[in-house]
Amino acid sequence: MRQNEITEILNHPHSRKLLNRDLTRLAYVAEDGTPRNVPIAFTWNGAQIVMCTTKNAPKLPALRHNPAVALTIDTEVHPPKILLIRGRAELDVVDGIPEEYLRMNGSYQMTAEQRVEWEAEVRSLYDGMVRVVVTPTWAKLIDFETTLPSAVEELVRQRAERQHTERRHTERPHT
Repeated sequence: MRQNEITEILNHPHSRKLLNRDLTRLAYVAEDGTPRNVPIAFTWNGAQIVMCTTKNAPKLPALRHNPAVALTIDTEVHPPKILLIRGRAELDVVDGIPEEYLRMNGSYQMTAEQRVEWEAEVRSLYDGMVRVVVTPTWAKLIDFETTLPSAVEELVRQRAERQHTERRHTERPHT
């Protein structure tokens, strides 16, 4: 997929709303070769998805071994809006708490006092974290208005062909 196609998809209004959400599902291949899919908080910096995790997270050795990942960001309403992204995870070990981590957890309902307590707890627990950064190499928006899953698009095309064929047969003069 070309970069301009990815950019066009990610700049679509539905995509921009999805990229402002709190949670994505990160899919990757575990070290034992089995698939994993975990919910994780994220932020979009305009070019990359940034997720933060503990330095001892089980996903890190797997991502070091095979950095290919897929992300799903979606809604829970009908019709759903779904943003699918593929890319490679780059791991960045940082001292302290990344600003992205503090920002991505900022939309949860907390009073100002709860926020201060939460941040103090986080700072006392973590001496550092790992930023998992994904630059999209492929993207697809499914909004069920202008775009559909590829399998459904194929069924729509087949139905249209069947209907066209049926119309041709019924419109022929009988001899």
